[in-house]
Amino acid sequence: MELIVIEQEFTVCKIDDVNKINFSDEYCFLGKTKEEISLVCSTSYAPTEVIERSDGWRAFRIHGILDFSLIGILSKITTILAENHIGVFAVSTYNTDYILTKTVDFEKALDALEQQGYRINRR
Repeated sequence: MELIVIEQEFTVCKIDDVNKINFSDEYCFLGKTKEEISLVCSTSYAPTEVIERSDGWRAFRIHGILDFSLIGILSKITTILAENHIGVFAVSTYNTDYILTKTVDFEKALDALEQQGYRINRR
């Protein structure tokens, strides 16, 4: 399985108003529940007014379009990272999954996955 490295840094934050989001960002993941509005975006596009904010994230995505019948892909990746004491923030889209780790752990995460047979594409 191939993993595609995404070159920019990301911010994970909690916001109170979707109108603060700059949707021109190439990557923008929004989650809304009764309790909160969460946003993952490129750090350079993060809103200045947030409730909480965590900077310093890097990401990779699983290459290709994943069929909904595929089972365990994200679980296998997160298990490898957990075994290496690397925390993750995962985001799924209709087509694929994105896995974020803190920047300080990013290379260690890629190395651990590569050792387990994943191909790392640094485009």
